[in-house]
Amino acid sequence: MSSSPTPPPVRASDWDRDRAIDALRERAAEGQLSLDTFVGRMDQALRARSRAELNELVADLPPRGRWTRRLTDAVAAISSFSARVESAWRTPRIPRLALPGDSRTRFTIGRAPGCDLVLADLTVSRVHAELLRSGDHWLVVDLSSMNGTRLNGWRLMAPTVVRPGDELSFGESTFRLSPPLA
Repeated sequence: MSSSPTPPPVRASDWDRDRAIDALRERAAEGQLSLDTFVGRMDQALRARSRAELNELVADLPPRGRWTRRLTDAVAAISSFSARVESAWRTPRIPRLALPGDSRTRFTIGRAPGCDLVLADLTVSRVHAELLRSGDHWLVVDLSSMNGTRLNGWRLMAPTVVRPGDELSFGESTFRLSPPLA
């Protein structure tokens, strides 16, 4: 007599794992799970291999009431908003660098008095970089500076197109590019 083999358990997907972790987090926030229980179950959820293991972790949790869910969601939304406001408030203000609006095709940046933008920063080379007009757009070129030129955090290795809103750094001096002044 042959018996059919037992099918393997259904593997836990990322969505299944996230759903179980969210349920644990919500119940802990509502005070329905102790910290030790929450930490232990989170560890088990992260190591779970099957959907059945994840279901066991949340099977004994009481269902969330409609008002509790609304209140918890409202508090989470307010907390998220206040964290974003605080982050924006603490973010350093970056000075603006207006792209040249006149007919010139070259704009130099460095410590030398002859540069178009003179920066009194020892991390900036005497003639550090230049902006070159190429048709309707501008290119930034690092002139073999010691501390480099970065565009949006990436060190330049070749002439690169820049646009208003880009963050441009010469050594430790950082600017946000803005459109030409009218």
